[in-house]
Amino acid sequence: MNEKSIYKVEAYKKFAGELPRVLKGPNIRTVDLKWLEPRAKATGTKTKYGSYGWRAAISSRIAPKTVYLGSEDIRLPKPTVEQQSLIARAPEELEKVLHLLRTLPLYHIRRQMGENDSYNPLCNLYFSEADLINYRLGYMWGNTLFKPSKRPGPEFTMIHIPEEHPLRQQVLALPEDNINIALGTDYMGEDKKGFLRQSMWTADKLGMLGLHSGTKLVTVRDADNKLKTYGVFLFGLTATGKSTWSCHQLGLDHKNGEKTEVTQDDIVFLKTDGSALGTEGGFFVKTDVERENQEAMYNALIDKSALYENVMIRSNGDVDFLDETLTANGRAVIQRDKLKVRINGKMVGIASKSINLPPLEELDGLVFAFITRRNTIMSFAQELTPEQAILAYLWGESTHSYASQPLKAGESVRIVGTDPFIVGSRAKKVNRFYEIIMTLVSNFPGKLKFMQYNTGGLGEIIETQEENGQQKKRMVRKITRVPINLMAQIQRGDLRGTNHYEKGRLGTKEVKSCEGRNLDEYDIRKFYSEEQIQHYIKDLVEGRRNFTEEIASEGLRQEILYAAERSFRIDKSGEKEKPEVPESPAEEERPFYYWESKSRPRRGGFWRSK
Repeated sequence: MNEKSIYKVEAYKKFAGELPRVLKGPNIRTVDLKWLEPRAKATGTKTKYGSYGWRAAISSRIAPKTVYLGSEDIRLPKPTVEQQSLIARAPEELEKVLHLLRTLPLYHIRRQMGENDSYNPLCNLYFSEADLINYRLGYMWGNTLFKPSKRPGPEFTMIHIPEEHPLRQQVLALPEDNINIALGTDYMGEDKKGFLRQSMWTADKLGMLGLHSGTKLVTVRDADNKLKTYGVFLFGLTATGKSTWSCHQLGLDHKNGEKTEVTQDDIVFLKTDGSALGTEGGFFVKTDVERENQEAMYNALIDKSALYENVMIRSNGDVDFLDETLTANGRAVIQRDKLKVRINGKMVGIASKSINLPPLEELDGLVFAFITRRNTIMSFAQELTPEQAILAYLWGESTHSYASQPLKAGESVRIVGTDPFIVGSRAKKVNRFYEIIMTLVSNFPGKLKFMQYNTGGLGEIIETQEENGQQKKRMVRKITRVPINLMAQIQRGDLRGTNHYEKGRLGTKEVKSCEGRNLDEYDIRKFYSEEQIQHYIKDLVEGRRNFTEEIASEGLRQEILYAAERSFRIDKSGEKEKPEVPESPAEEERPFYYWESKSRPRRGGFWRSK
């Protein structure tokens, strides 16, 4: 199937042109949260907290059935066979959507994303009410955003029809027309991410950079006992701990003026001055939360305002957040102002006054922290140079777990910016991140810090064996997980400036002690032989090299490609066969290097390892 020929841009434009007229039909009524609330709760289960929960037939996003329709600039870089089939049939499906919009009873709810003076997308959700259970979806989604105001837009539209047949389940995005369509799924996350995906793409076009990142303000006492306030960005793939650490208090000394103020947990728009515009007032969080380790999130979850999806609610109204018998993706909408912790016997809110992060000039510094979840040789914490931070954004690393995907357990997963919602060229996102970061580093010397935190652990060994002609994986040794309290201590020490780091095997600085606590017990040599360590490093470099090659084909800057190539030197496995490599010149003295790849042969470049 010819990928280019399956796109029918004229059909998309025709649909976008007809849609406004169809959405004015007499079968569509505009409602608000007050109207939706009793109708949604009538189909839900009330808990002992006074909150409500519902069950969804589809318990996660249907990313493999999501496609982008439009010009070449926004298309999926490597659509699967299934996605190509959806693209080819899209014109027919779009005609069907128009028919359903003229026929079914629908409700329309309008909400606002963001609270700032420049960019606040107005989000119009059109939902089928042919099945009364669908009231809860609009109600849950509406509680993540704000009441519309007179702040500047733009306008976005999303259509959600769960009644479409499961065989035609799909998400069709038309970014250039500000339209998203979800069909055959009743997962609320499709509505949330549909609008957020659109908002990030539009923000990028306006000179900002949409980030899949939580943000917070942290005030600490430094080594000189002076109070300092830092803005913190927390990047991470789903289930790596982005929401957890965005809302965690880190064991700070509140009596001494230290505190964490939560701004956002999912999506923000980074500006060139280091500020970040927030998006949501309600967070859509995973509910596998323990009270003692995630106090603020737990207290928000047991508030009567919480709205649950696929969470275990017992017959007596009790809620078990850790019972994942029915699904491993229990979710809830919680409100920022319900994030509270007990301080000196009183419940104190930890949400910041604003959902926006202020400019860097108003702070003592910015911290960009990349959360990964790996299980073998990666330190719990690494301090990165700006160059290494760009690569961390490029690679967006984590691994598949044995618990969730046994067949892929231990395998790396890499997503640029830990952001699975990128529309168009991923390389453009990396290039833009490079430009903003390097400008901030230049304009605010000494005020930026870059970290990578591994919320997985160390020491895992998984063997692959062949059984009956099939490759199967067997757990030989489970990981030694990083304790949440230790991770909190590490992050706290990094902000206070009291941790000690040394150059490690991966070319970065690795944490050796935190707040005076020696971490020798987590030395990788206690878990693996030298041969095993080199094997894991080689595998890591090969994966990074292949992924860099893939993104390079979309137009990565030469400076980033050169930095990636330098980073691959940590692999010493074939060192005897390699020529001696000179030290790289200073940045300002470097010649214009070329990246050698399958698609771009070497032309006067510096070197490339084999």
